[in-house]
Amino acid sequence: MTTAPARTAQDDYTTVRTAIGAYRITAPLVRVSGGDRYEFLDLFLAKSSEYVEPDSVREALALNADGSPFAILLHFEIGDDSWLLPRTPVTAEELTGYLAALDTPADATVEIAPEGWGASAFEGPHAWAAAAKFVDFDISGLTLHGVTEAAIAEEPAALAHLARVGTTGEYGYLLLSNAPEAGHAAAVEAVEAEGGAEIGEQGLARVQAEAGMAVYTAGFAGLPVHEADLAWMVDWNRIGEFQGSEDLVKPTAETARITAVAAPAGTALAAGTPVTAGGQQVGTLVWQAPSANADEELAVALLDAPFWVPGLELETTTADGTVAPLRTVTQPRVIARSLTTRIH
Repeated sequence: MTTAPARTAQDDYTTVRTAIGAYRITAPLVRVSGGDRYEFLDLFLAKSSEYVEPDSVREALALNADGSPFAILLHFEIGDDSWLLPRTPVTAEELTGYLAALDTPADATVEIAPEGWGASAFEGPHAWAAAAKFVDFDISGLTLHGVTEAAIAEEPAALAHLARVGTTGEYGYLLLSNAPEAGHAAAVEAVEAEGGAEIGEQGLARVQAEAGMAVYTAGFAGLPVHEADLAWMVDWNRIGEFQGSEDLVKPTAETARITAVAAPAGTALAAGTPVTAGGQQVGTLVWQAPSANADEELAVALLDAPFWVPGLELETTTADGTVAPLRTVTQPRVIARSLTTRIH
């Protein structure tokens, strides 16, 4: 009896790009209930809850007291509860400490990692076909950032919700339930029935980086909001109304900021290595994406103005001192197949 060869990061990358990849979400969930829950959320989210719709999900940035980014969070509105789920690396302990330091309103209850709840996700150009197995209506009716009740066949009594939201630029869905093991098994089964597979972190991280969201894996690398290119997640009309907002700096054309750079396949890049143009340092490498795309290496660099524009030829050095060419590139780096694959 032979065993199937172990999947590689490139296998997982190809699965997300051409079919569907399923994965378990390990970030800690937060449930916020009570009549003052929006008042609580507005204490720290950089987008107001004023116009949030029922049965919807959005991304929002949370700041530390000094204005530095703490986490990007998914904010779900489901029934009478708000749910939060970190997109960027954060532990349950860090999240607990962060939320505990806020002045929680009287009629707001915050539960970190409520017992029994968990989430799984699946993404790819055919992800809608797997998602259809969890609802009793035409899956095309679940619009982007919508949330609906879902059913897990093996756990008919379970509470489950399906959200159309993703991280890769491909079709994406997230299954939230109080039967997470059964929910994950059902997601993997639905994905495999459509030619997909369960995937690991590296292949997924590469697709996310190509979509312009390296932050999901790399975190903020100690950068402020303006250098981390997160100003688009801030409601600048609410300065002073949420934690850390008074210390924010608006980006300008002269601001250094992170930029995607490509290098020849096989190039090993190291965070902290200088990036040069004509022999002069113009920036620093921040993070290299996993090598799951055989065409090239992709990295993120913090570059001085005006070097963060696409199409520039730059240089850096590898660990062995070899000079390696870089070029600044646009994102998304790869055009998602979901843009030309219809839900039907």
